[in-house]
Amino acid sequence: MGEKEIVSVWILGDQLLLRHVALEEAVERVGRENVRVVFIESIERIRQLPYQKKKLVLLLSAMRHYAERLREQGYTIDYIHADSFGEGLKQHVAQHKSQALITMEASEYDTRLWQQNELERMIGVPVTIVRGTQFLVEQYNPIPHPQSGKRYIMEHFYRDMRRHFGILLEGDGSPVGGQWNYDKLNRESLPARFNAPTPPEFEPDAITREVIDLIGENEQGVGSTDDFNLPVTHEQAQAMFDDFLASRLADFGPYEDAMSTRESGLYHSQVSAYVNIGLLDSLEMVLAAEGAYRNGEASINSVEGFVRQVMGWREYMYWQYWQQMPDLRTANSWHGTRKMPLMFWNGRTGMNCISHIAGRVLETGYNNHIERLMVVCNFCLLAGIIPAEVAEWFLCCYFDAYDWVVLPNVVGMGMNSDDGYTATKPYIASANYIHRMS
Repeated sequence: MGEKEIVSVWILGDQLLLRHVALEEAVERVGRENVRVVFIESIERIRQLPYQKKKLVLLLSAMRHYAERLREQGYTIDYIHADSFGEGLKQHVAQHKSQALITMEASEYDTRLWQQNELERMIGVPVTIVRGTQFLVEQYNPIPHPQSGKRYIMEHFYRDMRRHFGILLEGDGSPVGGQWNYDKLNRESLPARFNAPTPPEFEPDAITREVIDLIGENEQGVGSTDDFNLPVTHEQAQAMFDDFLASRLADFGPYEDAMSTRESGLYHSQVSAYVNIGLLDSLEMVLAAEGAYRNGEASINSVEGFVRQVMGWREYMYWQYWQQMPDLRTANSWHGTRKMPLMFWNGRTGMNCISHIAGRVLETGYNNHIERLMVVCNFCLLAGIIPAEVAEWFLCCYFDAYDWVVLPNVVGMGMNSDDGYTATKPYIASANYIHRMS
């Protein structure tokens, strides 16, 4: 009998799924012993923008931990440091004599187009690109055949998603509590004295410390690697989410739109960075939050607000991204002409709200959603900043920022610069709003 075909699986750094469809297809085709799993740390990709250093530590450490997880499961792992994805894959195929490559479609436009149009020719073996599974809208698309030029409403999209997945519904299919949306109950400002529980911190292990040293040596980038304490494994990310359910979900709803000079995290879940790279599963999070409501551990307005963030907003952003790309990258329907002000890059300004918010994200990589939307995007729209400039700042500074979420959220929703396809109106508010919610 001849030798069994060797099939390689390329896993991207934001596809660290416990159940990976590309791996499953490869194992079914040739058996685990003939699968080679390749990860690539691409210098070109890491240096594409001056990224938040804590984001790079998170991403690379999570990749390395995930590779070790698969190695312990019996997979043959090839972890490559290369100038580019293409160079790394060519090196891998030549070394392992792979007869085929399987990879899951990228969530970002440019990488997916490269997978579809150039990858096979570049590495010289057949490439199978399997459909993604990280987004619920990849399992069920409420608007499979959108009409050209028609504006769609996120609320309708969100309700359809809940119906399909059976979330927060009564037995007759009506919404729990009689309403689909409890946003009106979630606009309280913080009391003078509040004590939001601090999320858990995770001591860096040897793998993470090695990545911290690597990124710390790089002069390019935003912020620093100091005091890195973020989850980098599935177990740590789950612990982070479980802590939210136990200690912050109950108060999340009422104070969902609140701001404070003391901190950004408040009662928010702060898990977007981990679900965005596959360390958490969005449907499992939604079901867990629903369970907290059913068990009397959190109110409907808190749970529905969280479900809407995950099942409504997040999925709708991804849907809009793929409807509007590549035009979304340069959309500018309010005709902004100014560059991103320096104060956002250094945090030095007499504007108190900008000083706090820019300073925080430069240090930690995080602001809550209302600070991003009602302060940063609000100011940039009023000031006539070029939307692409704002989007690039987001991509550089936030540890949960990826192309698929930044462009529709910033250019579309935050700055209303996509001719109203993502949001029906601009999010413009006076300083009185910021004062009231602070």
